[in-house]
Amino acid sequence: MPNQHDNTANLLNQYRDYLALLGRLQLDPMLQAKVDVSGVVQATMLEACESDWASLEELDKLPWLRRVFSNNLLDEIRKFRTEARDVRRERRLSHRVDQSASRLQMWLKSENPSPSHRAVQAEDELQLVGALASLPDAQREAIELHHLKGLPLEEVSRIMQRTKGSVAALIFRGTTRLRQIMPPKQGERDE
Repeated sequence: MPNQHDNTANLLNQYRDYLALLGRLQLDPMLQAKVDVSGVVQATMLEACESDWASLEELDKLPWLRRVFSNNLLDEIRKFRTEARDVRRERRLSHRVDQSASRLQMWLKSENPSPSHRAVQAEDELQLVGALASLPDAQREAIELHHLKGLPLEEVSRIMQRTKGSVAALIFRGTTRLRQIMPPKQGERDE
C-alpha cells in the first residue's frame, strides 16, 4: 500500500525534466561538465518529499520547486566556484531560473492571467518540457539555447560548433517535431 511519501514522489516525477531543463539553461559551459544537474534535481525531489510540498496549493508548487532547485543548484556551484558566494550572484541565479521559466511560458503564448489558465499553462509547460526531452539531443540543445535562453543563431552555432545553417535546420526540425507532439489547443486551431 503506497504511503504519502510514495504519492508525493510519483507526483514530483512529472517535474524532473522541467527542473533539468532549467539547470541546463543556467549553467555556463565551464560548469556543465562539473555540476551534476540530475543530482541537483534528485536532491530537490528528496527535499520536496520530506516537506509539506503535497499540501501546497497547485499554483504554488512550481514556484516552490524552482526556488528549492535554485538553492540546491547554488550549493552545488559553490563547490566549484568561490566567487559564487557573492550574494549578488546568488540573487542573479535565482532570478535567471525564474526568467527561464518565464521564457518557457512566453513561448507557450499565454495572455490570460486567471488562476485556472495559469494551472493549464503549468501543465502545458510540463508537456513542452517532456516533448523537448524526447527530441534528439542536438535539436533539443539548439531550441533550448535559441528560444529558451534567448541566444542569437551565431552564438548557438559557436557553442554547438556547427554552422549557422545547420543550427537553423536543427531548430526548424525540432520545432516541427514539437508541433507534431503537441497539437494546438482548440482555440489555437482557428488562428
